[in-house]
Amino acid sequence: MSDNQREFLYTRDDFDFLRKISNKHSGILVPDDKFDMFYSRLSKRVRVRGLENFKEYCLYLKNNPEQEFTEFINAVTTNLTSFFREKHHFEYLKNTIIPEVLKRNSTKKTIRVWSAGCSTGEEPYSIAMTLLEHVPSAWDIKILATDLDTQVLQKAATGIYTKDRIDGLSSKIINKWFKKGTGKNAVKVKVHSDLQAIIQFKQLNLMGSWPIKNNFDFIFCRNVLIYFDRDTKQLLAQRYGKLLAIGSHLLIGHSESLNQLDTCFDLIGNTIYKKIK
Repeated sequence: MSDNQREFLYTRDDFDFLRKISNKHSGILVPDDKFDMFYSRLSKRVRVRGLENFKEYCLYLKNNPEQEFTEFINAVTTNLTSFFREKHHFEYLKNTIIPEVLKRNSTKKTIRVWSAGCSTGEEPYSIAMTLLEHVPSAWDIKILATDLDTQVLQKAATGIYTKDRIDGLSSKIINKWFKKGTGKNAVKVKVHSDLQAIIQFKQLNLMGSWPIKNNFDFIFCRNVLIYFDRDTKQLLAQRYGKLLAIGSHLLIGHSESLNQLDTCFDLIGNTIYKKIK
């Protein structure tokens, strides 16, 4: 996009200021090629605040963080997800992780899961469907689903999606776990209340403190590490490790790796790691 096509004046200095704030708060690296993306994502915020240009927006953000910072982070955070994305993870969950957890936790009959970077909720709902279909009903299942973006969390908590979001799912899954809307809501579906009952959606900045008291039986942290530098990836992997028992699993995204990082995990499958120490 050329300068004369833009509604607001936007310079490299503006971009550098904004990506520096984003990185400082979230740890997310913003490369040079996100210059136009930042403009398209934030021009609405400039318009909403009644400002003349991005320089004024940078100043407003600096002087009014309580009023604007959450909206800023929501705007620049990328959220791309779908139900049962990376299907091999859910096959492994069904065939390997669940049987192991059922054996390991046979006395207390509890399962605790963390979906870190849950976006609009498709991932934790997919985890919930898999667990409820393959874990005895007497077991106590709880899934913590967190994200930095408060807007996607609000959407996730409603459990309401447009029908196209379930196009790739089998009729068996759709009939069992989704309720189709009627009338003006005929283009929408809502997840089954049994899924919502076992998921807690919470806002969490992975670079801040984690108010988490209990350990997890496995953790999904997919397409999150890709945004961080090497040292931050290693730190996060180490923190995840502290919340998992030996033998428990960490599942990451298809373009991510813990290779050459000092962690307590061994790669045992396609982007599937097991805690070994």
